[in-house]
Amino acid sequence: MKRILDCRASNFRQMGREELKGAILAAEGRTVMAETVVVSQPLLPEITNAELAKAFGADLILLNVFDVFQPEVRGIVPFDIFNPDSGAGTVSNPIAEIKRLTGLPVGINLEPVDASADAVESLNVLPEGRRATARSLAKAKELGCDFVCLTGNPKTGVTNAQILQAIGTAQEHFGGLIIAGKMHGAGTRGSVIDREAAVSFAEAGADIVLFPAPGTVPGLREEELAGIIAEVKEKGALALAAIGTSQEGADEGTVRTIALSAKRAGADILHIGDAGYSGMANPENIMALSIAIRGRRHTYIRMAASPLR
Repeated sequence: MKRILDCRASNFRQMGREELKGAILAAEGRTVMAETVVVSQPLLPEITNAELAKAFGADLILLNVFDVFQPEVRGIVPFDIFNPDSGAGTVSNPIAEIKRLTGLPVGINLEPVDASADAVESLNVLPEGRRATARSLAKAKELGCDFVCLTGNPKTGVTNAQILQAIGTAQEHFGGLIIAGKMHGAGTRGSVIDREAAVSFAEAGADIVLFPAPGTVPGLREEELAGIIAEVKEKGALALAAIGTSQEGADEGTVRTIALSAKRAGADILHIGDAGYSGMANPENIMALSIAIRGRRHTYIRMAASPLR
């Protein structure tokens, strides 16, 4: 099994669920996932945020606010700032195009919304194409998503109970790599860190259980996270630590500190969110995170590797 560090576009094209999970495991905590908002004007209008994230060291691309029934990724059709009429047009399958442009595995967020959630404030109403339903998961498979992340954006009312249910639905209708968990409250009350819920996600078939990284939500300590991750790994799942509370727009030193803490706690994947500038992390922070967890050599190789390889 190749480490994800050594995988190129031709390797990723041949990978299924188990092969991708094995490649991440083999990299020993040196995998970077970058999240981007597909409906935002890209940071550089001539290209997608996904391409920019890859150029700064991401191994996996997670698309946020992606509607499987109205698929769009802004930047696939470049916008010329000197020509207001440019940037129009659509691509029939943006997932396939992002995979072609970056040479990386690409996945999407689908949100297990709980209509009865005890909400902190008014919740957003999501279209079915963004929710974790049987139809949307089947459509994600049809579009060629390599993984789905069953989690919640702010004010969406996603609960652990609904995430657990969605894992079973994804097992039946999706078939790719399943990531499940919460990186913040998603508008609901109660603790984001729930040991029992995390273990139940792994037992239900999640390949990767998602946690907030230490220092990103109040009160989460590295030692506490390490204990929960150890239990999840005993169930056969991997662990993802997420920077999903807008600290992806903090200074590089903060990002490095969070990344190393998460790696010490046992994270297999370090995630960096989309709330820096214009729907993605500050690009320099993606690189800083990557260098912190795996050094310049592997970072520069990922940055430079052509999708034609």
